[in-house]
This record gives sequence, structure tokens and C-alpha cells, in this order.
Amino acid sequence: MYFYPKDDTTGCTIEAKGIRDQYSELNSRAVVLGVSTDTSESHKAFADKYSLPFQLLDDSSHVLVTAFGVPVSSGHAKRVTFVIDAAGKVRKVFPNVNPDGHAAELLEALKSLG
Repeated sequence: MYFYPKDDTTGCTIEAKGIRDQYSELNSRAVVLGVSTDTSESHKAFADKYSLPFQLLDDSSHVLVTAFGVPVSSGHAKRVTFVIDAAGKVRKVFPNVNPDGHAAELLEALKSLG
């Protein structure tokens, strides 16, 4: 589950496209979910524009950012990723994500979990 600030902005697009490009291998190891405080309509437009094959969750009510303790600034979630195992246990947290190359980091983290 990766939290990101805003649909269709430079860093968020770089991160989403990287995950999209690695999606086949990532999806063979995990369910990929993107979360931001944008609306479902915004997510649909973003996903359609960049052919994103994974689900983007509408957290405009801030339920998920609150539950995961993700900082919010000016209404937007900080870029943070959680690797969660099948039992629901958080196995790894990336608290300071660099959008460029993050998909490769995720893949390595998933491989290390087995």
C-alpha cells in the first residue's frame, strides 16, 4: 500500500508509472494499492491517463492516512509505503520515498520476504 500526495503531479506520476512498469512482477508477489486524499473521479482520470493497472483508493475522508499514521500537509498525504504480509502484519515501511526507483525498491523488499 503506497500513499502519495496528489494525482497527476510530477513526482506522483513518476512513482505510479514506475510501479505500472514493474506491475507484472510486483503483482505476482503482492496486491498493489495506491492511496491519496484525492477523489475517486480524480483517481479514475489519473489511472486512465497513464494506464495504471492497480487500484487507487479514495481517502478523501482521511480514514486510511489516520489509521496508518501517514502525515498530511495541506490536505495531501506524505509519500509513504507499507509492505503488508498476507496476515495483515506490516513487514516494512518506506517513510521517505523517492518516486524515481521506488518500484525497484518495492520489488527487492518483496523478494526478501520470500
